[in-house]
Amino acid sequence: MHGTEAGKIVWTGKKSWLKTGRQAIKEALTRVGRPVYLVRRDGQPAVATKVEPAAANRQSLSLPLEAWVPGLPPENLGSPGFKRRHGLRYAYVMGAMAHGISSVAMVRAAGRQGMLGFFGAGGLSLDEIESAVVELKEQAGLPFGFNLIHSPADPRLEEAVAGTYLRHGISLISASAFMTLTMPLVYYRVAGLEPGPAGQPVCRNRIIAKVSREEVAEKFLSPPPRDMVASLLDQGLISAEQAGLAARIPMADDLTAEADSGGHTDNRPALAILPTFIALRDRLVRKFGYQDPPEIGLAGGIATAHSVAAAFAMGAAYVLTGSINQACVEAGTSDAVKQMLAQARQADVTMAPAGDMFELGVKVQVLKRGTMFAMRAGRLYDLYSRFDSWESLPEKDRLFVERQLLRCSFEEAWQETASFFARRDPAQIDLASGDPKHKMALVFRSYLGRASIWARQGISDRVIDYQIWCGPAMGAFNQWTAGSFMELPENRHCAEVALNLLYGAAVLNRALSIANQGVEVGPEILNVTPLPQEQIKELVRE
Repeated sequence: MHGTEAGKIVWTGKKSWLKTGRQAIKEALTRVGRPVYLVRRDGQPAVATKVEPAAANRQSLSLPLEAWVPGLPPENLGSPGFKRRHGLRYAYVMGAMAHGISSVAMVRAAGRQGMLGFFGAGGLSLDEIESAVVELKEQAGLPFGFNLIHSPADPRLEEAVAGTYLRHGISLISASAFMTLTMPLVYYRVAGLEPGPAGQPVCRNRIIAKVSREEVAEKFLSPPPRDMVASLLDQGLISAEQAGLAARIPMADDLTAEADSGGHTDNRPALAILPTFIALRDRLVRKFGYQDPPEIGLAGGIATAHSVAAAFAMGAAYVLTGSINQACVEAGTSDAVKQMLAQARQADVTMAPAGDMFELGVKVQVLKRGTMFAMRAGRLYDLYSRFDSWESLPEKDRLFVERQLLRCSFEEAWQETASFFARRDPAQIDLASGDPKHKMALVFRSYLGRASIWARQGISDRVIDYQIWCGPAMGAFNQWTAGSFMELPENRHCAEVALNLLYGAAVLNRALSIANQGVEVGPEILNVTPLPQEQIKELVRE
């Protein structure tokens, strides 16, 4: 490609390099490691993947260039700064799904592929979290992180989990479901501060926040609150130097705009939330003058090559997947759940009360196909909202709850619940003894909490009560993989799924670049289907 001919850029090369036809164009675009040159020869579209530097060879052709795109290997997608900050090859994150569904195996698989995985610590005991910490720390050199979920109903647990991460030197966490900043989160962040060679703040404890509300995003994109920093200093938990450095950093290194996702979600539209958060970030960077500005990624609905391509086209620094990982081999959930997820369509999801924020009326998005959990959990919340005690419920409702949901008497369920809180948070038992409405809430929450455990363990006689966190991305993924080897859940390996999404996005990016240069792109060129990992690696080579 050089020079001009009648004002046009000219492609020069050997006749044998040219291939004609739309199929040839598609094949050239799929070899994403190579550039593509489109010309017209004898009235037909023709394509080449190389060019001569000059027309020195008499056997060479010189043809006006209609369009061209450079090579685009999947590792070039997304923000170089984000990948550099976290030691990644790909701008791809596997988000934390609670109860260890985002398992040690999944986090390891992500790290080995040069991606970032977060262990799903939400809902697990401290011993289970610590065990996962020890396992993952053995994988020296691999990127990984752990989840810290907001626990308004159990702040001591949140503090204990954050303390576990600090004690073990876990340097990267995913902060999720936070409605405001909390002291344990601020302490984790500020306790990792130290001055760099030029006095600049260096934070060893990194946070990637996952947020769906603009007012919460602003908190994470601003410095740690002064009053919390002052309190930490007064308690002797941080130094005066760390307190000073805290004013010069954002709370989060990076922030994920969480659109319509599984689990805790506000069902935000990706097309609106991502540009809003990018604009908010830019405004706060100008205000605070950060030396290393936060990057903004996108989650919620990331399930196909098209959605990944769209995310990067909108300016996402990285993409984060959740629902689709739950149906992969490495997911820490039952085969029964994976089979149910593999059958889901986009409309097979709904909102249901959240077990960890039940009294607040917070909801999570779950699978409704094959389970009645959402309807049953909704009925429990309705009863809690309308009545002040278990005894005040109508008899028919009490019989329904005991026979269909608890499968034991209310008092038997309370004894089990009390035993749980005697180990976890004894203060809840004291509160319940003086507040029958709180006692009822704790028992109802026990059903919601166990519903996710039944699903994870695949308890066969509780299928109708399975709580399976899931967003519409699952249905989109199933549609995309239909007819391919990935249609079956036993063939869905999380790293291979991720590589397919990134590779497909690279192909689409190149095809749309050709279209933007005025060359017609047919639907067959935009049809990117899953391929085995080894085949992708071959197509990526230059």
